[in-house]
Amino acid sequence: EENALLKAKFWAEKTGKWALADDTGLEVEALNGAPGVHTSRYAGENASYEDNWKKLLKNMEGIPWEKRKARFRCVIVIVSPKGKRYIAEGSVEGYITLEAKGNKGFGYDPVFYVPEKGKTLAEMSLEEKNSLSHRGKALQKAKEIICNIITSSSFS
Repeated sequence: EENALLKAKFWAEKTGKWALADDTGLEVEALNGAPGVHTSRYAGENASYEDNWKKLLKNMEGIPWEKRKARFRCVIVIVSPKGKRYIAEGSVEGYITLEAKGNKGFGYDPVFYVPEKGKTLAEMSLEEKNSLSHRGKALQKAKEIICNIITSSSFS
């Protein structure tokens, strides 16, 4: 949330206009929320998706299944020219697997298991994955916020 807020606030102040920014990350409970804001560069600045999820699996060696809870979280922050903040959030809950499964998607999809679907994100069709999307949930909430702003007197 803090990262998205910093970005939106910066652009609202710089332009004097409304600004919207997002931040998305993978939060693993057993790792105290890591990789978090470092999700895309967890294994280093130029690391591949595979490098990142392999490092995650290595860091989770020996952690039992019931303690492998994780979530993808997306936060969208909208900041008005006057500095008023609006926050929309979406998440998808799951577990980090013991090994990679599936070849669809990208990022941590091969190691993120969604219990209600019985498979990893990388084993899902695009339609299945989109129906769970943390970004989609956050965007839907942001859309509602924007519609409320536009129809209220706070649009200035």
